[in-house]
Amino acid sequence: QVQLVESGGGLVQAGGSLRLSCVASGRTFNNYVMAWVRQAPGKEREFVAAIRWDGLTTYWLDSVKGRFTISRDNAKNTVYLQMNSLKPEDTAVYYCAASDRGWFTSLGNPLGNFGSWGQGTQVTVSS
Repeated sequence: QVQLVESGGGLVQAGGSLRLSCVASGRTFNNYVMAWVRQAPGKEREFVAAIRWDGLTTYWLDSVKGRFTISRDNAKNTVYLQMNSLKPEDTAVYYCAASDRGWFTSLGNPLGNFGSWGQGTQVTVSS
């Protein structure tokens, strides 16, 4: 499995921005579909966005479309989540996840196919 380490979380006021980073190590980064997943207190994990090796993206949550952008730098083994216009409801622990099952398989059953996870980074948005 690939090892994942997130960074970039913190406390920000509503309307502010944060950029999360996730550095991968241990395996060939290009082989992995990368995703960001979040979990708010008392709620289930929800997949936010995913990106393929060539930059193809998908966003699961309508609430983040137009505000969040997922990207990756394969040379740096890093995936990013740029979060703009943050809202209090974006408060959560954000996790980076990786799948080597291919794009369509990964998206068809995310919980079953994203097998590598980071430790998470806390994002808190104050009103």
